[in-house]
Amino acid sequence: MSGTDTAVTVTGDLPRRVLAGRRRRLWAVARVLAGAGILALLIWRLGTGPFVDGIRTIDAWSLGAAFVIGVLTTVCCAWRWHLVSRGLGVGVPLRAAVPAYYRSLFLNTTLPGGVLGDVHRAVRHGREAGDVGAGVRAVAWERSAGQVVQVALTVVVLLLLPSPVRGAMPLVALGVAAVAVLAILVSRTLPRSGPALWVRAMQTAGSDLRHGLLAQRAWPGIVLASALVVAGHAATFLIAARTVGLSASTVHLLPIALIVLMAMAIPLSIGGWGPREGVAAWVFAMAGLGAAQGVATAVVYGVLSLVATLPGAVVLAVSWRRRDAVTARPAAHA
Repeated sequence: MSGTDTAVTVTGDLPRRVLAGRRRRLWAVARVLAGAGILALLIWRLGTGPFVDGIRTIDAWSLGAAFVIGVLTTVCCAWRWHLVSRGLGVGVPLRAAVPAYYRSLFLNTTLPGGVLGDVHRAVRHGREAGDVGAGVRAVAWERSAGQVVQVALTVVVLLLLPSPVRGAMPLVALGVAAVAVLAILVSRTLPRSGPALWVRAMQTAGSDLRHGLLAQRAWPGIVLASALVVAGHAATFLIAARTVGLSASTVHLLPIALIVLMAMAIPLSIGGWGPREGVAAWVFAMAGLGAAQGVATAVVYGVLSLVATLPGAVVLAVSWRRRDAVTARPAAHA
């Protein structure tokens, strides 16, 4: 290829890169605005009382319980990441995975969007392992596996226990089953022709699924870890509900908790705030418990979740200090 052809190619790629960057920035802004809009709507309809009342009810017992549960769920998440990354050839030891996961959870909770911590964890581990692409895929598959198990458990619980959405659950269950069957069929009939980039992407995805998620030595641990994480988050939500004074039975509250937890997967939040409170207000009102109680419970859950991630702030501070020490050392020898 001549120098002119190279220049044309680079010039042609530049507008696409600029547009892609603009789209990413617009989407990031839209997510923050959506989360802020939900919170503003709730304040307009319900006032600030549910937010203030929820924070006032938090006590040392609830904070301590959330912290302990957070340790257990974070270790399970790190174990899941360890299993998936090992299958993809960029294994991270469990002793390193736990602090790294704490750091990513803290960043997810405190930064807009709710995923920046995962991005940081993926890129950093990929660089340390010498394969950024595999590092990013490992985190993406690990989080996706957790979401799949959460969806499955939520559907089962909502089918078995009374909830405001129980009437729609048979159709939802059929839809989830259809998507699962379709995914299995697609993974077993990977394309062998077509655009080279698409073929490579699908083949890589198939290889990742076989070796990272569905391998005999990986999938039982991934399912178990994900189930324990869901159970831990649901337990924290129940603690939040009890903290604000709800006396409804666990059988009544558990389906509501899982619905609200599913809402947290919606990428339209400010550090996790927004959709969680909106869905909590709706489902609590539908269950006859009051929208204000739903918001208060979601607010308490948000605070408890933040406290559970605080070890990540320590990990972040230590990593910054080490980086500064490494940077200052050459200057001292100069």
